Amino acid sequence: MPRKKAGEQLNKDRNIPLLVMVGPTAVGKTALAVKVAQKLQTEIISADSAQVYRFLDIGTAKPAEEEKKAAPHHLIDLVEPDRDFSVADYQKEAVKIIEKLWGEGKLPVLVGGTGLYINSVIEGYAFGQKGANRKIRDHYEQLALKEGLENVYGKLKEIDPEAASRIHPNDRRRIIRALEVYELEGRPISEQVARTAGKESPYRILIFGLYMDRDTLYERIEKRVDLMLAAGWLEETRRLLEQGYRDTDPGMQVLGYRQLLDYLQGRIGWEYMVKEIKKQTRNLAKRQLTWFRRNKDIEWLKITDQTAIDHLTENICFKVQDLAPNRANIY
Repeated sequence: MPRKKAGEQLNKDRNIPLLVMVGPTAVGKTALAVKVAQKLQTEIISADSAQVYRFLDIGTAKPAEEEKKAAPHHLIDLVEPDRDFSVADYQKEAVKIIEKLWGEGKLPVLVGGTGLYINSVIEGYAFGQKGANRKIRDHYEQLALKEGLENVYGKLKEIDPEAASRIHPNDRRRIIRALEVYELEGRPISEQVARTAGKESPYRILIFGLYMDRDTLYERIEKRVDLMLAAGWLEETRRLLEQGYRDTDPGMQVLGYRQLLDYLQGRIGWEYMVKEIKKQTRNLAKRQLTWFRRNKDIEWLKITDQTAIDHLTENICFKVQDLAPNRANIY
């Protein structure tokens, strides 16, 4: 009997349960997810577009070694900083891990703050069949250097205003990727999302969103930036330059690293750099919350100084028993 392809198996197993935990940067997703994964005796699938890059450790807040030992993490350290990694690439890898974990009797747990990664999986985005085209990409890279990224972003707004509204004007990689897809596929990248609208999810989903008071979150963000810098974030970025990575490489465009590169190359001063990283990270948190609040299926859990991680863990695991009573592995 011929072996079934992964896509065929996924269609057959449309009832695979999937626990999803989302929220803004610095809210505490990793700490809670590790506790939940331990309780459920399962593993974590990361949904973070920065953590896919190797060598970007401090500034992307990758889980510590003790956290990875407590709960294995997938889809971290997948590619080097000079490699492109698309949402379609992520979706493909995530589907494989979900099926693998379910096949091993473990409840898949998807955790992260990259909304597009999350939605590509839980909504089963229908991506185009054509991959990357270096010639098109280089054309827009050169155009951005010659005319400015603002003008390239303007071209995207003309052909795909919906995609442009979801992409930050300084996000060179995603702007160029959207233009590349338009030329390759003959239709806007936003249609990839529209083509899935109204379809049922490939999974049975239980999704929680973590949030906290805005002032508290912003304080956590600023403190975390200070801690990252104290832990050697600048030195990590300098090593990347010494390894030959360029500031135009996809991984080097990650928030924080691009500001550190500007500092190292003498374009901005230290104090301005630190303020800019904190400001851009606060803005990122706002955009993440705006994105996730569109999903009416999310059950929001407020984190306060008095909220114990253990209490939230018990709350989530209790509800998991309805999602996957035979495979929750609760001890």
